[in-house]
Amino acid sequence: MGSAADRVKSPSRVSVWLDRRTPSRTRRSDQPTGLDRERITTASVRLLDSDGLAKFSMRRLAAELDVTAMSLYWYVETKDDLLELALDTVFGEIPAAPEDPDWRVRLRALATSYRRMLVRHPWASALAGRFLNIGPHSMLFSYAVQDVVRATGLPLERQTGATAAVFQFVYGFGTTEGHFVQRTAEAGLTQDEYVARAMSTIRADPELRQVMRPSEELMAARGGGDVEEMRERDFVFALDLLIAGIEATCASTARPA
Repeated sequence: MGSAADRVKSPSRVSVWLDRRTPSRTRRSDQPTGLDRERITTASVRLLDSDGLAKFSMRRLAAELDVTAMSLYWYVETKDDLLELALDTVFGEIPAAPEDPDWRVRLRALATSYRRMLVRHPWASALAGRFLNIGPHSMLFSYAVQDVVRATGLPLERQTGATAAVFQFVYGFGTTEGHFVQRTAEAGLTQDEYVARAMSTIRADPELRQVMRPSEELMAARGGGDVEEMRERDFVFALDLLIAGIEATCASTARPA
């Protein structure tokens, strides 16, 4: 199979999904029983959720599985392979769009599910642009997005822009939300407690209080409720604005010149 160093340095190593070489499945006498790529990938997702991307390593994964690090290389070529596999696995958590004739319903469902996945797995957003995202679950999600954007009636040349507007928004929203949720959990606080403590610190500083005054006015106008409720309202309203923009574009392109 070659050394681990050779595998990492290989310039042809573009994606685990494009690699036609199959690691040996012949178990040697010193190979652990019950180990396969699916079990390794599941453990990788679990570790990434608990420890984060920066701390993820083949050695740490091997310890989690109670095997040697070298035994993992019978199933994957590099650590990047595992990260690709883990990323595609969490894309598999996004359910299919509902079978509804209204594209708006399907679009909202896909956008909401994508956001929830990003919040559950904060590490995933860092990998989404790092790899090709051509695994089976990622591709199914991509096809679903293309299908619903096609159903909007937008001209073909406008569809990629509409996709970017909606799903890059969701990516940014979900990434920020996921990092915030993770941070509050690490601090041992609820989201409301975390915000209350931060605002208390800001209000205690005269200079910071002055800078934050316009933001506090915005927060007051936003309405009551807890942090999650307010964030949910923002997400729904922002998504409604994007959908309204698609509708307006469709209407303008449908009118005769």
